[in-house]
Amino acid sequence: MNQISSQHSFRQHVFGDESRRQFDACYPEQAAVLEHNMMSHELLTLDALAELGTALPEESVEYNPGDLPVGVKPEDVPDNGMSIGDTIRMIDSAASWAVLKNIEQMPEYERLLHSLLSEIRPILEAKTGQMLKPQGFIFVSSPNAVTPYHFDPEHNILLQLRGEKWMTTFPAGNARYAADEIHEGYHLGGHRNLVWQDDFEAEGTRHHLTPGKAIFVPVMAPHYVKVGPEPSISLSITWRSDWSFEEADARAFNGWLRKRGVTPKAPGRFPARNKAKALGWRVMRKLGG
Repeated sequence: MNQISSQHSFRQHVFGDESRRQFDACYPEQAAVLEHNMMSHELLTLDALAELGTALPEESVEYNPGDLPVGVKPEDVPDNGMSIGDTIRMIDSAASWAVLKNIEQMPEYERLLHSLLSEIRPILEAKTGQMLKPQGFIFVSSPNAVTPYHFDPEHNILLQLRGEKWMTTFPAGNARYAADEIHEGYHLGGHRNLVWQDDFEAEGTRHHLTPGKAIFVPVMAPHYVKVGPEPSISLSITWRSDWSFEEADARAFNGWLRKRGVTPKAPGRFPARNKAKALGWRVMRKLGG
């Protein structure tokens, strides 16, 4: 990583006043498209990202063929036969999808992540409390690549930097789109990919993302992504909150209960709190149960 310079300085505000107002209106439960003005950055070129992918630990890099169906089982995802560096450098023709996880492991990218999050931190902390566990992810995708139907445990803003993509989102916490048992399994160590049904298609909200657009995605909101006809680069800035950790631990506790013959009530969505079940799971985890 020593070849990468971090002296680039972008505009004072990547998220303008109107975007921050929109974020305030939608956070933390509604997906919404925002605008940003980070159109380029020397840490986010293909060469820099190929170098980053090579430098990151193996467990922080995931990449596979991009021509996957929206609904695919984790065990059915094949290898693309290339290194991460070559996958990124040849993304125009590699027919692949790659994600670089926890980019904050590298100091240059940690500074970039914290600079972006600092612009919205007062808004989010006024609602969900202290911003916890800030993380960054970079997605590099070939034309027409698909990120299968899944959910994520973080509060997330994805900034589109190059190319275009369509993200289709579904309401968080609605068991039609992700059954309670799937939530519970995920928080007990299962995969993030979800079971897709073709009749979901007409019920989702389709968001068009182009350079200069960003989207806020709520905690555990199911979604999938399709890239347009050009290669795509996106930066995802994420964080956790006491609320998100309580929801996750309550789901895990429900999974523990379900394995013992109980049919538990699903955790409440924000602003409901899930302190009792979260505490129950934390006690169980400490006791090794």
